[in-house]
Amino acid sequence: MVEQLLGRAGLFMEKLAEPFVGREEEARVIALGIITGEHVVLIGEPGTCKSALARRAADLINARFFKYLLTKFTEPDELFGPLDINALKQGRYVRITRNKLPEAEIAFIDEIFNANSAILNMFLTIMNERILYDGYSEIKVPLWSMIAASNNVPDEPELQALYDRFLYRHFVMPVSEDKWKELLDAIWDIERGLYQNPEPILSMDDIRRLNQLVFRVSLEPIKEKLLRLYAIFEDQGIHITDRRKGKALKAIAGSAILDGRLTAKEEDLYVLKHVAPRDQDEMSQVYAILLDEIRATEKHLKELAEIEANAREAKEYILHVTDFDPRLVDYLRSFEAVRERVRKMADETSDEIVRKRALDVLSEINELIDLIKQKFMM
Repeated sequence: MVEQLLGRAGLFMEKLAEPFVGREEEARVIALGIITGEHVVLIGEPGTCKSALARRAADLINARFFKYLLTKFTEPDELFGPLDINALKQGRYVRITRNKLPEAEIAFIDEIFNANSAILNMFLTIMNERILYDGYSEIKVPLWSMIAASNNVPDEPELQALYDRFLYRHFVMPVSEDKWKELLDAIWDIERGLYQNPEPILSMDDIRRLNQLVFRVSLEPIKEKLLRLYAIFEDQGIHITDRRKGKALKAIAGSAILDGRLTAKEEDLYVLKHVAPRDQDEMSQVYAILLDEIRATEKHLKELAEIEANAREAKEYILHVTDFDPRLVDYLRSFEAVRERVRKMADETSDEIVRKRALDVLSEINELIDLIKQKFMM
């Protein structure tokens, strides 16, 4: 049952991306938001499939969907429903919420940061508590995930709390030139209606079950690396709030779920590029750090293998030296520098496999250096 559900989660992500060219990453971010029950903001120019992806996601899980474009003049009634006049005459403050945001499970709000103060306050409580505070009433809403869009990251201080409610922030870029032909074909297929009314892959009950599985994912294998990444981000001036540091665990677990696993791996840490950055410049910076740090085990082991091969090749040569050879001085200086590099790797790594391998290579280098020094005394 669990394996089948995990398989369908992966299929949901694939089917979400299917009609669109070059939107696999956007599909993954939206799938992560839905699986983890968190909110997603897509930042980029119009015409990059943001609303179409949100609509298709709702269709693929047969969720109640609400979509709206905000302007500076949007009134709360447009989103949350008008007041019931008859109820008001009886002294009751009631909104008619039929087909409005308070009844939606998946919502898409375009130009989210155009929200005025009245709408902003209502958004904050709906997103954070799933409760609509409206005048004299509290309405518990079924909203599971809000997917929002904007052309820009907000600079206004009053919008920072709203921006922070989006665990996932993704910067959408236009399709690259090498995919324009595919893009034209795909748009033509969409215009012809080939992807209308897709068959649901999951239900909202399935989504709730997947959300429970998120908390069964083992995160122990990545915690040390995650803490190291947080420290690197802070050193590089990328500040992550305490709340987002904790919430990132859901994103990492969600990534494992989408890949059909209940154990997190280092590769799941790439999801931090959607959680840690505030803007596009920070996103590039975070991604560069992740590329450098993730899969460090493989990189370190490969480097150690190369060092070991070089040491053994040098040892083979040095063993056959019978007279003083000036190249011995170069070998000594070179391998003393390498020894410091390997010793530092052994001291700093949190990976036990790398540490053990580094100590083994360090032993070989020490033997080689001793051999070189013996040759000096010939």
